[in-house]
Amino acid sequence: MVSTQRPAPGAGLDAILRPRSIAIVGASQDATKIGGRPVQLLQRFGFPGAIYPVNPRATEVQGLPAYASLAALPQAPDLAIIAVAAEHAHQALEDCAARGTRACVVFSSGFAELGAEGEAAQAALGAIAARTGMRILGPNCLGAVSVAERSIATFSIVLEGALPPAGTLGIASQSGNLGSYTMLLARERGIGVSRFLTTGNECDVDIADAIGFLAQDDATKVVLAVLETCRDAPRLVRALEMAREAGKPVVVLKIGSTAAGQAAAASHTGALAGSDAVFDAVFARTGAVRVRSVEALLDLGHAAAVCGEALPRGRRTMLLTASGGFGVMLADAATQVGLALPTPEPATQQRILAQVPFASARNPVDATATMGARPEVLVEILAAILDDPNCDTLLLQLASSLYVPRLRGVFMPALAAMRVKHPDKLLMLSVHGPAEAVAELTAQGMPVVDGVDASTATLAGLCALAEARRTPLRPPVPLPPAAPLDAATLRTEAAAKQALAAAGVPVLPERVVHSAAEAAQAAAELGFPVVLKIVSPDLPHKTEVGGVVLDLADAAAVAAAHDAMLARVRAAAPQARIEGVLVAPMRRGGVELILGSKRDPVFGPVVLVGLGGIFAEIMQDVAIRPAPVDEAEALAMLRGLKAFPVLNGARGRPKADLAAAARAVAALSRFAAQQAATVAEVDINPLLVLPEGQGAVALDALIIPVEDQP
Repeated sequence: MVSTQRPAPGAGLDAILRPRSIAIVGASQDATKIGGRPVQLLQRFGFPGAIYPVNPRATEVQGLPAYASLAALPQAPDLAIIAVAAEHAHQALEDCAARGTRACVVFSSGFAELGAEGEAAQAALGAIAARTGMRILGPNCLGAVSVAERSIATFSIVLEGALPPAGTLGIASQSGNLGSYTMLLARERGIGVSRFLTTGNECDVDIADAIGFLAQDDATKVVLAVLETCRDAPRLVRALEMAREAGKPVVVLKIGSTAAGQAAAASHTGALAGSDAVFDAVFARTGAVRVRSVEALLDLGHAAAVCGEALPRGRRTMLLTASGGFGVMLADAATQVGLALPTPEPATQQRILAQVPFASARNPVDATATMGARPEVLVEILAAILDDPNCDTLLLQLASSLYVPRLRGVFMPALAAMRVKHPDKLLMLSVHGPAEAVAELTAQGMPVVDGVDASTATLAGLCALAEARRTPLRPPVPLPPAAPLDAATLRTEAAAKQALAAAGVPVLPERVVHSAAEAAQAAAELGFPVVLKIVSPDLPHKTEVGGVVLDLADAAAVAAAHDAMLARVRAAAPQARIEGVLVAPMRRGGVELILGSKRDPVFGPVVLVGLGGIFAEIMQDVAIRPAPVDEAEALAMLRGLKAFPVLNGARGRPKADLAAAARAVAALSRFAAQQAATVAEVDINPLLVLPEGQGAVALDALIIPVEDQP
C-alpha cells in the first residue's frame, strides 16, 4: 500500500502509445544496438510521424538527420526513447523535461535491480516525473508498441521478424521478455494486437497505468496483463475496476509470490492467507481471471475477443465429438475446471439418434465419424444440441479433421449456419487445424483452441469472465471511525474476545477466575458443562501445554481440573505469565469454520473464512477477500467453499445459520480494516456455526498486534 497522490491510472500515456513524434536519445548507426534498433524499426514499419535521432557525435543516423541534443530538435517530441548508459539517464530525462517532451521510455538498466545505490538513482528518475508531470516508462524496460499506428518504442527482437497484425488484444506486462513472447505467439497465431506496454522497474508508469490506459483505449477490447508484483495496491485495484466498468475482460498471468506474505505467523490465518492467495482474491473481486501460462493467457484473451459480447450464459456445457476416447477426456477435463455437463433432454437425444442410431446421445455426445459423412447429418446434430434448453455452450472436438479437405467441406458450412441460427449460444471448437480455417471460424465468432485441457480451461475462463460481467462491482463498505486499541490488552483470548465482541463478532458469556472456588462458582452460574482455558499472553497455543480442559459437568470436576491444569501449565511453561483461568460454556453441534484476518504486505487487511478445526491448514479450503466486506460478499465467500455443502445440509445434516456466519465474517472484516494500524492478525478457530436460526459463536480467538509480528 502506497500513497495514492499520483495521476489516475493511464493518465498521460497517450504520448507513449499515440505519439506524433519520437526522439531517440542515444541513437545508433548500428541497428543491432538498443539505440539503433528503434530507429530501424520505426522506419521499417512506416511510423508516420517525425523521427529524431539524438547523437552528439553524428550528423546522420540510419539515413535520418541526427541532432546533437534535445534542445536542437525542431520541435519538442511527444515521446523520447532513452537509450544511454544508466549514469546519463537522469540528465537525459531532465533535458527532455526542459524541452517539453510529454513522455519518455527508458531502456537503460542498472537501477533498482542492482541494490540500494541503484534504488536511489531510480528514485531520482521518479522524482523528475513527479515534479514535471512528464510520464516515464521504465527504467530497465522493453518499451511499448502501438501496432496500427506503427509506433515502435522497443528494442525487442520479436519485431525483427514482423509486427503482429493489428487487432484488439492489449498486452501490459511488467516483464519485458514475457510480454514480448506473448506478442510473438500472437503474431505466429495470426492474433491481432492493439498495444504492447512493458513497465520494467516502474519508477513512474506502473502496471496499473498500463491496464488503466488499455481500459480506456478504443482500439483495445481485451487486456492481457503479466504481473510479477504490485507496488501500489489501490491503483492496481482501481485500474482493474476501470476495465470492469468499461466492459473489457482482463486476463492476468500472475507469476511469483511475495515471501513476506507466505511466511506463516502464529495463527492458522497467517499460514493460509499468503500474498499470492490475496492476489487471487483481488482478481475475484474485480472480475479479472487468472491463468498460469503465457499460452493460456493468449488462449483466453483471444477467445474473449472472438466472443465479444456473446460470452457464455452459464457453465452448462454440451460436448460433441466423433471419438469416445476424446469424449471421456473432454468430460474429465471439463469437470476438473468447474464446467457443468447436463444430460440432454430426451427429445434432443431422439433427434441425435435419428441421425446416427449407434451414437451415444448423452453428454458427451459421441456421434462417431458418421457426423462428418454428410453436411445435413452434422447440421441436425448441432441444431439438436444447441436447441436444448440445458445447453449454454457447445464444445465441439474435431481433433485434426479440418486438415482433410472433404471433412472441412462438411464442417465449415455447418458451423457457419449454426452460428447464424444460434447467435445467443457460444459454439466453441477444440481442434488442431490449418491457420486459414481457424481464422475463418474465429471471424464468425467461434473461439478455436488447440488441445483438450486448453479448450476446457479456456471455456471455464470465458464463463468466469461472463459471471464477472453479470455481477456489478460492489460499492465500498462504509467504515465508521473506531478508537485505536491498546496492543497490551489484546494478548489473551479473554481480551481478544472482548474486543471482537465490541466489533460485532458473537462470543459466549465467559469469566476469568483466579481460584478453583471461583471457577466452580462461575461454572455453576454459566451452566454446565463448561470448558477451562489458561489465560496467558505467552501461550497462544494453549493445548500444547495442557492449558485446555473440556466438558466438565459439575463443580467438583471444575475445581479439580482447575488446579491440575495450572500444575501442568507451570511445569510445561515455567516462564509463562499466567493471568487466570477462563471459564466458558461448552458448545457442541454445528459446523466449525476458521475465521481470520491478516494484514497483507501488498493489499493491507484481508479477511478469510474456511473449514475450521485442527485440519484448517491441511484442507486449505478458504475464501479470502480484501477487508472490509459486506454481508452479501461474506455470504458469497461461504458459498464458494468446497465445504459449503456441509454448511448447506448435505447428507441430512441440518442447514447451518449462514446469515449469522456471514454477519460474523463482515464484522471481523470491519474490525480488521478499522484496526489495521494496531492489529496484524486475528484468528478465530473455530467459529461454530449452529443450525439455521441459532446463530454462530467464536469459541476461540487470538489477536496478534502489529508490534508482535516478526
